[in-house]
Amino acid sequence: MADRDVLAWPFFAPEHRVWAAEVDAFVRQLPAHDEDVDRATIELTRALGEAGLLRAAVPEDGRLSVRHLCLARDILARHDGLADFAFAMAGLGTGAITLFGTPALKSRYLPAVRRGEALAAFALSEPEAGSDVAAITTAASRDRDGSWRINGEKTWISNGGLAAVYVVVARTGEGPGTRGLSAFVVPGSAPGMTVAERIAVAAPHPLARLRFEDVRVPGDHCLGAPGEGFRIAMTVLDHFRPTVGAAAVGFARRALALSLARATSRRLFGSTLFDQQMTQDAVASMATEIDAAALLVYRAAWLKDGGAERISREASMAKLFATEAAQRAADRCVQLHGGLGVVSGSPPEVLWREVRALRVYEGASEIQKLVIARAERDRAAAPSARVAAA
Repeated sequence: MADRDVLAWPFFAPEHRVWAAEVDAFVRQLPAHDEDVDRATIELTRALGEAGLLRAAVPEDGRLSVRHLCLARDILARHDGLADFAFAMAGLGTGAITLFGTPALKSRYLPAVRRGEALAAFALSEPEAGSDVAAITTAASRDRDGSWRINGEKTWISNGGLAAVYVVVARTGEGPGTRGLSAFVVPGSAPGMTVAERIAVAAPHPLARLRFEDVRVPGDHCLGAPGEGFRIAMTVLDHFRPTVGAAAVGFARRALALSLARATSRRLFGSTLFDQQMTQDAVASMATEIDAAALLVYRAAWLKDGGAERISREASMAKLFATEAAQRAADRCVQLHGGLGVVSGSPPEVLWREVRALRVYEGASEIQKLVIARAERDRAAAPSARVAAA
């Protein structure tokens, strides 16, 4: 980690410091990966599994430690964005199975992902249903034998086309809007599920639009009860949304390190770039916002690990502030590098592209603001709040 002092914060116990050292040792020996993004993702997932690090993303006991997840993403993102992606998707893709799956589903699908031998994916978004989950139209209908048939499309699916197991949220009609959704475990080899399009994005990683045409799923592959899909999806996001903030903190740490290296070595006007007051302002702003972001991230993780049922407000605050701060840090890093900062493939340019997506996926910044504002409204309307105000 860029700042070992973080591990002395009261959010952490000795086990977290041991874990952080283990992840740090892994990234320090991580070789440069293949330019083929599919192959690189598979290789990085395998390396994470062989190192035993995916035990935090896919825990055998079914208890996700958000602090462990956040520490891993903080460290991985500082060193390698695709390694962070591979770790995160192992957890996000199987999170619903870990938290809601039957023992049979867990034993069938989780061990291979935990070992790094298989990839996983979470299929929630659709062409017309991203932030608005209630607009999902992919449908699952029940056959007479109790199995399900899924029809529709999903898009922006990370690991799409590569995953061995998908969690798919589809409409089953128990009620209107979000009350009529269910979550299903779908094997990657299921007949009728095809890759309609591979999507190229600024920071390359496996991304696809998937088509479901009469994809048959056994009855016991419905997670929880029919109609519980929205609750399951939001519970998974409550665990993993703070980790997006943690990745943002890691990227911001990288931006600060690159900026300091550049500023203290680049000479102009008879002194270093760092000696310019505007440079010191940029460095001070980055450092302060990184600590503030980390505090919000690890507060949310600590609350969830402490047994809080829902941390939507705190998770949204963490993701919103950390990702926006990381974007500012990456932009300052580019600016301090001058022309070198916009050279394609240069460290600042790569970093800027890696950070940009964080403000969009798992709930765009604007959606996080809606979540926070509505939580504040509800808190103000609660009886305890009215009594306090009186």
